[in-house]
Amino acid sequence: MKKTELVYKEILYQAIEKQNKQMTQLELSKKLNVSLSIVNLVLKKLEKIGAVKINPMNFSIINLKKLVYLWASERNLEKDIIYKTRVEMPVKEIEKNLPNITFGAYSGYKYKFKDVPADYSEVYVYASEEELKEIKKRFPDKKLNENLFVLKKSGNYGKTDSIAQLFVDLWNLREWYASDFLKELEKRMGAWEK
Repeated sequence: MKKTELVYKEILYQAIEKQNKQMTQLELSKKLNVSLSIVNLVLKKLEKIGAVKINPMNFSIINLKKLVYLWASERNLEKDIIYKTRVEMPVKEIEKNLPNITFGAYSGYKYKFKDVPADYSEVYVYASEEELKEIKKRFPDKKLNENLFVLKKSGNYGKTDSIAQLFVDLWNLREWYASDFLKELEKRMGAWEK
């Protein structure tokens, strides 16, 4: 994931999950271990589209939807896949047999909201290098119609990734049922602006 995407992710995480819509550039820079110039570059872009308001001592998020849609359009999910394989098990069994990782996309939605808008047949997870080694032991490399996708973990957001990360990943998936998941997540987005 690009450094600019890390900034998008943290701003959205703070605003959506933590209900914190006011931050400082220095705070983001230190937390993400990225330069102030990268944070500033992102904020200028977000200010230009009306997603944030830059104040003398901080910045405020004024339009979450614009921010999340910008990130979704810039996201290159396939580039972040570090391992993929075919697993001859139902999705529930794949999920159950994974080590302590972070679920993304369809599984992430399922675990975050205790609901599934449609059946799905692929599992997307975020894993560290250590977790990836364990995944490879449990699920050896088999090419052809892969259904387990591992992406490089960026931060620790618990069993499921952040709501914004789920959104941008679902936005970038091609399966027909991704749109069902997105529709339901967009309904939940209405509450973000309140």
